[in-house]
Amino acid sequence: MPKVALYNINGEQVGEIELKDEIFGIEPNKHVLHQAVVAQLAAERAGTHSTKTRAEVAGGGKKPWRQKGTGRARHGSIRSPIWRGGGIVFGPKPRKYGFKLPKKVRRLALKSALSAKVLANEIFVLDNLSFEAPKTKEMVKVLNNLKAQNALVVTAQLDENVFKSARNIPGVKPVTASGINVYDLLKHGSLVITKDAVARVEEVLA
Repeated sequence: MPKVALYNINGEQVGEIELKDEIFGIEPNKHVLHQAVVAQLAAERAGTHSTKTRAEVAGGGKKPWRQKGTGRARHGSIRSPIWRGGGIVFGPKPRKYGFKLPKKVRRLALKSALSAKVLANEIFVLDNLSFEAPKTKEMVKVLNNLKAQNALVVTAQLDENVFKSARNIPGVKPVTASGINVYDLLKHGSLVITKDAVARVEEVLA
């Protein structure tokens, strides 16, 4: 079982914590990590792009000139795709880009991302993280004490004071243990997670 240091909010090591080997100690699967990131980013695409076909462009009901005798090419509508202002051929239409990965693949990707953080020594486990009131300065002080920049801050449950203290710091994102995902883990340089959140993650992924 991998062991990592347990810190307090002052950045002092107050002990060690054992992490489950099957969640935090596996060999990261790069292919699965790539699949998970692609799937997550695809699901976030709006897909609201739209162009008009020749049937949808206004106008063009009348034949621009007679079929024969003018010396010009035959045309039936000024809204043909070869005309300026005409319809678009095979243009984008509103669609959903998201696709689902198998449940086992999603879980393996999450375990791989967590294990990668342990291998890179980019995980900081806190014995407790709470504030009496929302205070961005206090959260900045905690992160500086841990030397954790561009951090993903994970708590077991939604803590309004912690979330409001962290959300305005550039490069820092607060999430709950149930909202942790592969993209955020890979995007952020450090993972700052409470001891209770570790237990919650291990409970879900075990």
